[in-house]
Amino acid sequence: MFQDLVAASATQPESQDPQGKPVSLKIRERVQAAGRSFFANDNISEFIEPGELEQLLDEVETKMQGVLESMVIDTANDHNTKATARRVAKMYLKEVFAGRYHAQPTITEFPNAKHLNELMIVGPITVRSACSHHLCPVMGKIWIGVMPNKNTNVIGLSKYARLVDWIMGRPQIQEEAIIQLADLIMEKTRPDGLAVVMECSHFCMSWRGVRETDSKMLNSVMRGAFLNDPTLRREFLSLIPGRRPD
Repeated sequence: MFQDLVAASATQPESQDPQGKPVSLKIRERVQAAGRSFFANDNISEFIEPGELEQLLDEVETKMQGVLESMVIDTANDHNTKATARRVAKMYLKEVFAGRYHAQPTITEFPNAKHLNELMIVGPITVRSACSHHLCPVMGKIWIGVMPNKNTNVIGLSKYARLVDWIMGRPQIQEEAIIQLADLIMEKTRPDGLAVVMECSHFCMSWRGVRETDSKMLNSVMRGAFLNDPTLRREFLSLIPGRRPD
């Protein structure tokens, strides 16, 4: 059966160029030539050419089939797993890790015409991510506080959710994800202050390992006015449902 798998993978031209180079290697070479990293939580969409994502899906499917074979799962006769390799490849590339392979969503920005300068809070926004250590789900909520100024770019309420979904749609650790999100929102809106609080359950802790089901991880990032003004920080934290300032 293993020999059949090797033969099948060798006859998949849709994921290779005429010289037999896998599409993943071509993408990797472009990233390296640009001097960029391709860590689990990096976005590499600018190095993927039209049509290559489908080729990459075929390649991941072939390799995932190899994983299933190595786990001694009879996918040829088990009706429940016949198409599992394809489903998993599609899930990773087009759904749960889409933040790696798809470009940032278009965000329309508007000038702060009314010179808004009062605290604005968005949330809770649902977090759907995965731990880069075990690829186990990370699920939770995010709250975002913005202190605008007259030069701040105003973006639609739903756009915060789209940015969260794009950043979180990658394998990563929570501590780095919240910083990536804060950096992106600061870049897009240029406010006087930004506060982000994230609370998540980690399946790598509840589903495996110690199997502790009630623990959550809570962390925050404070920028600008929220970092320098304790009163503003307390106001933000007091307005988050279920949260109280220290």
